Amino acid sequence: MIAGCDEAGRGPVLGNMVLCGVKFDQRVLDELRAAGIKDSKLITPKKREMLVRVITEKASGVEIVEFSPSEIDEFRLVKKINLNELEARTFAQIIDRLKPRLVYLDSPDPNPELFEQRIRKYIKSKPQLVVENFADRKYVAVAAASIVAKVRRDQRIAELRQHYGDFGSGYPADPRTISFLERWVREHGKLPDFTRKSWWTAQRIESETRQRKKSGE
Repeated sequence: MIAGCDEAGRGPVLGNMVLCGVKFDQRVLDELRAAGIKDSKLITPKKREMLVRVITEKASGVEIVEFSPSEIDEFRLVKKINLNELEARTFAQIIDRLKPRLVYLDSPDPNPELFEQRIRKYIKSKPQLVVENFADRKYVAVAAASIVAKVRRDQRIAELRQHYGDFGSGYPADPRTISFLERWVREHGKLPDFTRKSWWTAQRIESETRQRKKSGE
């Protein structure tokens, strides 16, 4: 049995982060490639939703863990646990539940060896680990995990949009996201609940918008 692990939503200032592990019999990997499974960033949202059905049908195990913005903030600000450590601990838990023989994992750390060491601190089972940068481009099991994670995050973002309207992609580089946050703070005096308040972008917007409001701009 072979597993792939990846995440979606690590960088955004808005919304959940989703971590996923998917386990397959090695014999179905060629079928996954033939179905068009590859790095989720290279596939349209509609195609990703279709491929999730293929993945869940072929998988012998799927594990998903989500962290809300408030949970991420608590880990970072209160527990002093950074995202790399949080991901390593969570992936170790996912792997222990899946119990594969071999795991391919996309490293969020530029140093994959360091990220592997983090995982080994927490993992109880003894699979072979292959931890690499851009593993979602090289290994179909990781690509499958990236698709499942991305679709789940997109579902959560769609739920938020129904309630709050269009706020862009949720990433700090998106002008629509920045405009939404600035407007929200002007109107409500604080950041929306689904903001990662530990992000520098969020703290800056809240501080600058409040300061402009005080000065009457």
